[in-house]
Formats: sequence, C-alpha cells, structure tokens
Amino acid sequence: MVFNPNVIIFLLAFIVVWITILTFFLWQSVGHYNKLTRGMSSKTLKEILESILEHAGISQQRIDELATRCQKIEEDGLLHAQKIGFVRFNPFKDTGGDQSFVLAILDGRDNGIVISSLHGRTGSRWYAKTIIDGKGQEHDLSGEEVKAIKQAKEQK
Repeated sequence: MVFNPNVIIFLLAFIVVWITILTFFLWQSVGHYNKLTRGMSSKTLKEILESILEHAGISQQRIDELATRCQKIEEDGLLHAQKIGFVRFNPFKDTGGDQSFVLAILDGRDNGIVISSLHGRTGSRWYAKTIIDGKGQEHDLSGEEVKAIKQAKEQK
C-alpha cells in the first residue's frame, strides 16, 4: 500500500496542532491547580475543595444572619421619628406676627404626635395630640395641624 506524501504531511500537521491545543489546556489546568494549592501543605485537591466549600458555607450562613439583622434594623427604623412638618401661623387677628406654630413628628408608619403652640397676648398655650396612620386619634385636628401632618408625610 502506497501513501500519498501530502496526506501524511496533512495528518502530521493535524496531530501537531491537536497536541499543541491539548498541551495548552493541560498547562491551564496545571496553572489553575497550582493557584488552588499555593500556600497549602501537601493537601490533595479534594481536601482543598472541601475546605473552600466549608468556608463558602460559613460565609453563606453569616450573609443570612446579616440579612436578618438588616431587615430587623429596617423594621425598627420605621418606629423612629423620620418625618417632621412645621407650620407657623397667626391664630388671633388682634396680635401681630406668626408666633404660633404646629410641629408634627411622625415615624415611618405615619404615627406620632402633633404639638401646637398658640401664642396670645396673655401667654402661650401648648397642646399635644396623638397621630395614628396620619390622622388625629382622640381629638379633631385644626387646619394648621392637618397642614403640618401633610408636610411631614411628603418627606421621604
């Protein structure tokens, strides 16, 4: 049987290219293995991978704990004073200036208090009212108090 020299050259070239490609992938794998085992004592790849998986499991557990803590902090944050509305006004036409005011202090759920100060010639009077869901609970609200609550609720 006689072989054509061109076929032999083509086959040899193909084998050389194939071996070059395989060698490249082999060196990549060896380099990757060396990176994994760098700084390690004579551990097997299996022991190293188990160690990595153990650390990943511990990290995931810590991430879950932190997510739970963040959620609790966010929920607790809704209970703190977050929104403030302030309105100055003149309740009596015979006194000058806007010395009276309403201060609305609300939390993230629009619960809180409204403090009103009415200043007149004979003195100042202070009133406090409970606010639940942005509405007066036990007492009717004045127009200025409603305005202060609206101003507070518009804050984000």
